[in-house]
Amino acid sequence: MHFSELTPPEQRVLGVLIEKRWTTPDQYPLSLNALRLGANQSTNRDPVTDYDEHTVREAAQRLARYGLTRLASGHGSRAIKYRHLAEEALGLGRHELAVLAVLLLRGPQTPGELKARTERLSRIDSLAELERILGVLADRGYVRRLERRPGQKEDRFEHLLGGGDADASAGAPIAADMAGNPALAPPLGLSDDLAARVEVLEQAVESLRAELAALRAD
Repeated sequence: MHFSELTPPEQRVLGVLIEKRWTTPDQYPLSLNALRLGANQSTNRDPVTDYDEHTVREAAQRLARYGLTRLASGHGSRAIKYRHLAEEALGLGRHELAVLAVLLLRGPQTPGELKARTERLSRIDSLAELERILGVLADRGYVRRLERRPGQKEDRFEHLLGGGDADASAGAPIAADMAGNPALAPPLGLSDDLAARVEVLEQAVESLRAELAALRAD
């Protein structure tokens, strides 16, 4: 099985495991319920999904067969938990994994968006450093540069773990948060970098909600 054949649920589950390892280390490895909540977050996800527990479990189990995840027992807990093995399986460091995870979770993005959205996973000091990281990922066959859309000033990049889909993020519906309220969208006219920073703040709020819901479930 080649990594470019990952299904959308497998891509989402892998991205969540990489993300939560650094953003919510106290909750990592992730229980199945926490993994489902992370996959279906209404912020920092494109498209927003509504995967059920069976779909998430099957995706995690298939990733384990590919050598990308494994079962892990939590401290003092009998619940089944999952961790990723992406460093070993993909041969990537933290910076590269952080960028790849954001691409898995959000689809094609500009360098400015990627720099802002990886902030909570791994601090990248400059756009030049981000371009270097993207070059490493491209050399390994994990990402590619897309042609600019009409009116866009920056190139976009997409991951290739599912074969690539340049239009995957176009036209995604406005999501609702966990309370059923519409998710906030960046106001029109914001720069890519500022809009991405607004989304990072929204993600932090959503992550706290997901942690609380997971704790209640456990």
